Formats: sequence, C-alpha cells, structure tokens
Amino acid sequence: MAPRKKKAQISVYLDPATMGLLADYAARRDQPQSLIAEAAIASFLSPDAAEQREAAIAKRLDHLDRRMARLERDLGIAVETLAVFVRFWLATTPALPEPAALAARAKAGERYEAFVAALGRRLAKGPRLVQEVADDQAALTP
Repeated sequence: MAPRKKKAQISVYLDPATMGLLADYAARRDQPQSLIAEAAIASFLSPDAAEQREAAIAKRLDHLDRRMARLERDLGIAVETLAVFVRFWLATTPALPEPAALAARAKAGERYEAFVAALGRRLAKGPRLVQEVADDQAALTP
C-alpha cells in the first residue's frame, strides 16, 4: 500500500450562507466538508475549468438552438395551415346578396365575440390542438 501524502491545513472564513450551502451539500453526499471544499477549490483552479464552463454553455446553447428550430418549424406549419384555410374559404364561399350580407355581418359580430371568448377559455385551460389531432389520428388508425 502506498503511503498517503500529508495534506496541508488552511483556515478559510466563509459567510454563513456559503457555509450553510457547503454543509447541506456535504450532508446530501455523505462526505466531509473538507473533501467538498478541496474538490471545489481544485475545480476552480484547474486550467480546464474555463473549457468545462465553455463546453457546458455550448451544450445549453445547442439545446436552445434545437428548441428554437422546432418552434420556427411549428410556427411555419401554423401559418401555412391558416393560409391554406383562408385561401380555401375565400375560394369556396359565394358572395351574398346585399340584404343577406347585412344580416350576415350582424351575425358575424356575434360569432366573433363567441369565438374570442371560446379561444380565451381554451388557451387558459384546454388541451392543445396538436394533442387533439394526435388523439383523433390514433382513434382513426386501426
């Protein structure tokens, strides 16, 4: 068995909040506080510390980049869906004669108010359309 190297002892003054964090961390890991402090100091003084932090930040940025790409894709799908619907609706809905158009405009105001209220309720608590489409598709697939 190789002889153990004698460790040097130092005195460090920590503010109570930092001392509490150290004590809690050491207790959770069931390790002595001196071992945790030694590892933290070694990590801080390590020449690789900057590279490790940079790698961690790069990993987080990559994750955020992927999420942004998915959001852009989803937004593009939503915009295209709306555009196709509006184009289809405009192409297939005939114009109404003037007396009927006045009544339709009045009814449209009522329907719009109901639509906005329903949209508000759905955004507040309801399931998302994506989930409903997936559920409907699963129900249709034998």
